[in-house]
Amino acid sequence: MTPRLLFPPTHRLKSPEDFKRVYDRKRSVSDANLIVYACENVLPHARLGVSVSKKVGGAIVRNRFKRLFREAFRLLQHELPRGIDYVLIPKLPAHDLGFEPIRVSLLALALQVSKKLKPRAEVAS
Repeated sequence: MTPRLLFPPTHRLKSPEDFKRVYDRKRSVSDANLIVYACENVLPHARLGVSVSKKVGGAIVRNRFKRLFREAFRLLQHELPRGIDYVLIPKLPAHDLGFEPIRVSLLALALQVSKKLKPRAEVAS
């Protein structure tokens, strides 16, 4: 049976405290496209937070990145390590970054940063 590819509100980081906890953990990795910060959580699933600054562009450009990040997470959530909160930040210059490079970067970086965290973070099967 194929897992359901939903992105419910319980899989999102919303509060400033959640973002602060992830940033304060100081575990991050990056490549040419993304910076990924991560922190353990006590939930049986991963959660996503997105931070796109005004340096990236206007509201239309920032919202496009947020949509691309959420869609990549939605499609990859069952392949990502469980029990981890992720915060994604686009790396500048990001003006021509498409969906596929984001998806590839997210998967690789999530696996890489999970190795920096406690061994409790398991890879989903």
